[in-house]
Amino acid sequence: MTDTDLPVIAHWFDGAAAPSASGRTAPVYNPATGAVQAHVALADEAEVDAAIASAERGFAVWSGFSIAKRQGVLFAFRELLNARKGELAEILTSEHGKVRSDAMGEIARGQEVVELATGFPHLLKGAFSENASNGVDVYSLKQPLGVVGVISPFNFPAMVPMWFFPIALAAGNAVILKPSEKDPSASLWLAQLWKEAGLPEGAFTVLQGDKVAVDGLLNSPVVQSISFVGSTPIAQYIYETAAKNGKRVQALGGAKNHMLVLPDADLDLVADSAVNAGFGAAGERCMAISVVLAVEPVADELVAKVTDRIHKLRIGNGADENEPDMGPLISGQHRDKVSSYVDIAEADGATVVVDGRGHAVDGHEDGFFFGPTLLDAVPTTSRAYTEEIFGPVLSVVRVKTYEEGLELINSGEFGNGTAIFTNDGGAARRFQNEVQVGMIGINVPIPVPVAYHSFGGWKKSLFGDAKAYGVHGFDFFTREKAVTSRWLDPATHGGINLGFPQNT
Repeated sequence: MTDTDLPVIAHWFDGAAAPSASGRTAPVYNPATGAVQAHVALADEAEVDAAIASAERGFAVWSGFSIAKRQGVLFAFRELLNARKGELAEILTSEHGKVRSDAMGEIARGQEVVELATGFPHLLKGAFSENASNGVDVYSLKQPLGVVGVISPFNFPAMVPMWFFPIALAAGNAVILKPSEKDPSASLWLAQLWKEAGLPEGAFTVLQGDKVAVDGLLNSPVVQSISFVGSTPIAQYIYETAAKNGKRVQALGGAKNHMLVLPDADLDLVADSAVNAGFGAAGERCMAISVVLAVEPVADELVAKVTDRIHKLRIGNGADENEPDMGPLISGQHRDKVSSYVDIAEADGATVVVDGRGHAVDGHEDGFFFGPTLLDAVPTTSRAYTEEIFGPVLSVVRVKTYEEGLELINSGEFGNGTAIFTNDGGAARRFQNEVQVGMIGINVPIPVPVAYHSFGGWKKSLFGDAKAYGVHGFDFFTREKAVTSRWLDPATHGGINLGFPQNT
């Protein structure tokens, strides 16, 4: 198939696929083979305007649906997603490269938020205070914002949008989703599912594109809020630009998550957890554990246990019938960037215990593969320690005390997730109170909260007004009105008299 024969992935406006007329496209790769398998449209300004107009029309209809009717649509979407999630997993594997079990896990975590959103009537109730003053009642109403924007990253093309759009739609908003141009097809699959569930045209719009599309949403006076997940520099740009334009913003940025291992910890549990948290999804997740802080004297034994487990991992095409443990990275460019951090660590004096550079998979020599990598004695001054690598690279830093490990975590610029492994309940309780991070695991390596709590970090891992999903999500996607009312009693203040007429 020649380049011109490849399909072009379209937008989704007014309840249907909308081919682009911009003339701009970007390649969409199969990361396991390195081959271009499609192109995706890149919107121009006219198409941004068309997407916003579609969402405005959708909002006018959807916001008028009764609570019961909206709830019915959400339940229908939930049932369709559950029945057909295998289709979505195949799309994720083909465009992102993650193995099928990772893809199904991603969908399951997104489903949690869909299921939370089906119970939205309880979370959208207002409050009522009778007789706040003589004859005066005060009550509150929660109403939708209007058109809201969701800008999602490449690493979770299904889960991250589902952190936002089920709650936004439940609240009566219309959503414009701008997916990553690296793996855009999941967004159209979700849009089609919403149509089948009965969502009116325009209430869920997909705008494919790059910075033109992003800036169009950030600067539009129609778009009332922006939800974003991605790197910290872009999150900060999103926050500053959108806030300057008067929008609500939840912009989740990068991370450098640490696992603090105390000497009394179960080292087999620690090794299993470090491998799962460091190399699952090929390390391309903001909740990956990238640094193990080993409180001596456990480091040597722990490094040996992790090394043994790494050598048993199978790397390959996630679509293979004999599913591997880890797939490729998203692109050749990203693979080379990850490799450069291993070069930096080695130059700075770290020991490369297991080297994933140059890893090749038989039959997929052109794929974007990078093997699981273990670094020991990484200097905390190295960029390989201070910066987010976003790949399957696990660094071990040796510390002498709990206090030294805690200080390293708290002095970092990120505050997304962290974990402590110990059998000492007092140490764990002290850690959860002293660590300056938004999400904490105690003998749990990836502490992503369930849907009825909220997801988000501290410091440069979160910019904006609210965390994702949970109660924060419903507060973010609604505006509150407070109503103060007085109704006069006609018996004492004149007005209508429903008694029998009398002669006077």
